[in-house]
Amino acid sequence: MPEALLWAVAILLAVAAGWAWNSWRHRVTNRPGDTRPGATARGGRRPAPPRPRGADRPAAKPRARDSDRGAGAPKPGEIWWADVPYADGSGSKVRPCLVLRADPRGADVLKITSQDKSDRDDHVRIPTRDWDPGAEHDSYLSLTEPTRISSAAFADHAGRCDADLWRRVRALHHLPTR
Repeated sequence: MPEALLWAVAILLAVAAGWAWNSWRHRVTNRPGDTRPGATARGGRRPAPPRPRGADRPAAKPRARDSDRGAGAPKPGEIWWADVPYADGSGSKVRPCLVLRADPRGADVLKITSQDKSDRDDHVRIPTRDWDPGAEHDSYLSLTEPTRISSAAFADHAGRCDADLWRRVRALHHLPTR
């Protein structure tokens, strides 16, 4: 009986160690300079809802309207973290996307996924390290139909698209750019 108990404890410790290792490997950290509560490096979860005024912080200045954002507004060729709806309309996910065309109300974007899509013709490899230093490998840009999202869906500017890839995307006649 004591030997079975010893094995049970050993298995329990192994499972706990595996869980701790996996949690550590996939930890979500704040982006440098991003002080928003709940802001994540890879969009793993949505930001926490704002706290009521007066709750341990001074009142914030009013934010500029979407049309007044100027330099903070998405521009063609930029990569942004945004709340992008699923194709079937069942929900959405904060994910990186490439802006094809933008106006004050929103933008047409292509989704970027970290899933390996190298065997598909409708996806191309996109270098990730320039705009996501924590990425372990390159991602894939979906060349299927662009998704229209509102200006409010954009969460954080990630960087610029690789110049060679942007030229290739602009040359695709079925995609609206600018």
